Amino acid sequence: MRTLLDTSVLSTAEMGALGARLAAVLRAGDLVVLTGPLGAGKTTLTRGLGAALGARGQVASPTFVLARTHPTTAGPDLVHVDAYRLSDPVELDDLDLDWDGAIVVVEWGRGMVDGISDAVLDVEITRATGADADVSADDLDPDDVPDEPRRVVVTATGPRWDGVTL
Repeated sequence: MRTLLDTSVLSTAEMGALGARLAAVLRAGDLVVLTGPLGAGKTTLTRGLGAALGARGQVASPTFVLARTHPTTAGPDLVHVDAYRLSDPVELDDLDLDWDGAIVVVEWGRGMVDGISDAVLDVEITRATGADADVSADDLDPDDVPDEPRRVVVTATGPRWDGVTL
């Protein structure tokens, strides 16, 4: 495991730009796991990734449909998954996703995708909460990312990421 990026992000635009930066190094078969609290910017980052790949359709949180496949103009499809409502990795397997032929982004995927790939990009987003935050996570729409300080750490696992820089 090695850290590819450890940065502070302040705005919605910067989260989208980070997604575009990730898109530049992704290819079919890549698995990206997004971890962070409600309103941290997981969907906003995915939206930026989708825009850079030329994804068709609105890239929005797939909370209620669990997974959306977006064909892209740049090559492989973007599969956007929300594992928040899944209780077991078997339920994720039941979605019959194209793990090898698409770029798969899984929100709330930590602990749910173990063993699917030996090459994973883990994106952890942390932001101030409780007394340190200006806004409570309970007051946020899951797709809303207030402009506030957050830390984003991208960790790469597996030989696929040897020599890759962000």
